[in-house]
Amino acid sequence: MQAAIHTQYGAPESLTVGEAPIPSVGADQVVVRVFASPVTQGDRHVRAADFPGIGWLPGRLMMGLLRPKNRVPGGNFAGRVVEVGADVTRFAVGDDVFGACDSGAQAEFVAVKAEGAIAKMPAGVRYDEIADAPYGAGTAVTFLEKLAELGAGERVLILGASGGVGRAAVQIAKARGAEVTGVASAAKADLVRALGADHVLDYRAVDPTTGDRRYDVVFDTAGRIGFRQVRRVLARRGRFLTTRLSASILFWMLLTKLFGARRALFGLALPDAALVERVRALFEAGALRPVIDQRFPLTRIAQAHVRVESGAARGSVVITLAEPEPLRVAA
Repeated sequence: MQAAIHTQYGAPESLTVGEAPIPSVGADQVVVRVFASPVTQGDRHVRAADFPGIGWLPGRLMMGLLRPKNRVPGGNFAGRVVEVGADVTRFAVGDDVFGACDSGAQAEFVAVKAEGAIAKMPAGVRYDEIADAPYGAGTAVTFLEKLAELGAGERVLILGASGGVGRAAVQIAKARGAEVTGVASAAKADLVRALGADHVLDYRAVDPTTGDRRYDVVFDTAGRIGFRQVRRVLARRGRFLTTRLSASILFWMLLTKLFGARRALFGLALPDAALVERVRALFEAGALRPVIDQRFPLTRIAQAHVRVESGAARGSVVITLAEPEPLRVAA
C-alpha cells in the first residue's frame, strides 16, 4: 500500500511517500481503508520533534529519542471497515468510521482496536469533514466539558479560536450556552464569528488579558500564555485551561488547588471510545460544523505540512486518499 514515510525528524520535506505492508488484522482489531486523514498541529509537532515546554523529553521518549519509532505517521482518520477480527462485534465490514490511533493513519489502510477510539460516522458528514474531529473536537470536549465543566451563561475566552481546537471550542462552548469571546487574527475574525462567537478580538490590536471584562473560563488552545497573565481577567471562580505542559502550569495548578478560588488546569486529551462517541453525538446534534481549508493528495503530504506550519489555514488541512468511488456521504 502507499503510505507517508517518516524516518527522521525535520522540516516538512523530511516526509516522503512510499510502500508499506498492508496491516494484518488482530482478533480485537478492524482494518480501515483510509479515505481521509488530517494534518494537525499535533502531527506537525511529531514530525519536527517539536514538543513544547517540559513535554520535550516525554515526547521524545514516546515518539522516538533520535528518530521516529513509527515509520508511518498520522493519528486521525476516516474511512471504511474492510476487515474485522474474530472477536469483534462492534463493527462490520462496510461500516463508515472515524477515529484516532497512535500512528499509521496517513496510509491507504490502518489497523485499530475495535474497542478503542473509533466510532461509526454520523449521517450526512463526509470523510474529509470528520477526519480531524478526534483531535480538534476531542481536545475541546476534554478541556471544556470535563476539566472546566463549562455551564450555561458563563463567559469563556478562547485564545487561538481559528485553529483546529479553537474552532471546535467555539462551537462546543456555544452549544453549552456560554457567551463566547474568540481571539484570532483580523483575517480570520469572520471565520470565528461564523462559528458562533459572540465577540472576536484581534490579538494584534487588543491584549485580551487586559481590560475590565471578566471570564469564567479562559482556554488557551495554543499554549502561549500563562496563568499569571490571565488571572487578572478571570472571574472569582474562573478556570484557566492550557494545552501546554510547563513547569509554570504545574506550579500554578498546585498553588491554585491549595489556595484561592481561581484554578489553573492542564489536561491530556487521550482519545478513547467514549470521547469519539461524544464527538459523534455533537455532530449528530448539529453542534459541530466542519471547516476545511485545503485538501491534498497523499503524494503532497509535505506541502500539507507547509500549509499547517504557515499559520494561514482557515480550517482543516486534509490528506485525501484514492478510493474506488467518489467520496460519499455516510448514510
